[in-house]
Amino acid sequence: MIEQLFPNGSAHYLGGGLLLGVAVAGIFVATGLVAGMSTVFSSSWSWFSRLPFFAQERFTGSRQWRLVMAVGLVLGALLAMLTVGGGVPVVTGVSWWQLALGGFIGGFGARLANGCTSGHGICGMGSLQLPSLLAVLIFLATAMITANLVSALGGA
Repeated sequence: MIEQLFPNGSAHYLGGGLLLGVAVAGIFVATGLVAGMSTVFSSSWSWFSRLPFFAQERFTGSRQWRLVMAVGLVLGALLAMLTVGGGVPVVTGVSWWQLALGGFIGGFGARLANGCTSGHGICGMGSLQLPSLLAVLIFLATAMITANLVSALGGA
């Protein structure tokens, strides 16, 4: 059954998860701050936007290392594409408006939940916070319902 779920093997998923967990836990232990991607996104925008939401101390006070983290994610994806992916970018058949709508819904959900899956799932659950457990359960249930709905409507 594992082979059906992971036809390309599971070792690279395990390795990536361990590296991500160690990195995020290290940031949490060193700074006491959660390294969730929704906060990285918001703090990165604090460099460019003067809107009151992005001017909050929680974003402006940590934006230097969070911007470095965001750049590292982009460069890591580029490095993976150049090495493992053979230099060929992944192309999707999803239209631009569907990607934009999905990004908006995901961003809205992360704001509504006061964090994203990496913040709640790694740091929040790792520090045994009940709200994070509930958020992750809701994230997973929503993802399962959405995947089944898309499949029922003929999507891939």
